[in-house]
Amino acid sequence: MKLDQLDGLLAFVTVAQKRSFTAAAALLQVSPPAVSQAVKALEERLGVRLLQRTTRSVSLTEAGERYLGRVAPAVADLAQAASDLEGYRAQPGGLLRLTLPRIAAPLVQARLGGFIEAYPQISLELRFDDQFVDIVAEGFDAGIRLGESVQNDMVGVPLTREERVVIVASPAYLARHPAPRAIEDLREHACICYRFASGTVYRWELQRDGKPVEIEVNGPLTVNDGNFMAFAAAGGAGLAYTFERFVASALASGELVSVLPEACPVWFGFYLYYASRRQMPPKLRCLIDYWKAEMSVDAESAALSR
Repeated sequence: MKLDQLDGLLAFVTVAQKRSFTAAAALLQVSPPAVSQAVKALEERLGVRLLQRTTRSVSLTEAGERYLGRVAPAVADLAQAASDLEGYRAQPGGLLRLTLPRIAAPLVQARLGGFIEAYPQISLELRFDDQFVDIVAEGFDAGIRLGESVQNDMVGVPLTREERVVIVASPAYLARHPAPRAIEDLREHACICYRFASGTVYRWELQRDGKPVEIEVNGPLTVNDGNFMAFAAAGGAGLAYTFERFVASALASGELVSVLPEACPVWFGFYLYYASRRQMPPKLRCLIDYWKAEMSVDAESAALSR
């Protein structure tokens, strides 16, 4: 092996994993022609075609499949070794990519300013996506989801305590429509519906006598943003299904009123999850430690207020 044969390995592995020169270029923060040139140069040095390219797709040749299986773990170790060097800086830095659902936006928003001020050399990139995301395949450092959504092969760090669901409406709406007394009464109400990116409309998950119940609701308004449901309810559009945390101030002020509290379940809280405990990047460790410290402060404040 010649010394320059190591050149282009990262480009090849990224293209092979993403099956796209454009996606690989975005992840590596270079231009697609630069990625293409690096892979082509690697193939020429090896004397073997690794990728089949068409105008619409990228696939591995048989030689490329075998080569990827041997070099991908080594490239991952090299990338991790470079990332570990961040620990020798005065402060950890670099790009930290997170995926999270829109409903978690207020949760993160409350802590963004303090974290950015504490770690000015870390650049945060947040992508909001309500579908579950494969953080390894998509090149994210970590993700945020509700505890029951985190897969077993991921490492989860709790960011909040249990999350209570509430069904809320404005006083004006309830003045026009008597509050529901049973789960079945929801079918007679204007419920604000949530549609997933897949096209499926969410069935409200409730409980009766401690047992889970799902109900299909209907109404004149359907959205794809969980946070907007509470705003719409406050405007009198109907009943909204959301987390108590995000409407606590509106409930306290009387802007919103809770209905059917006995039917509303308590879920696992939000978790930050990542792929492995081994050789965690310092920038991710900073985020986790910062969030844990904030949780401790919140717990102390809550205890003092009681």
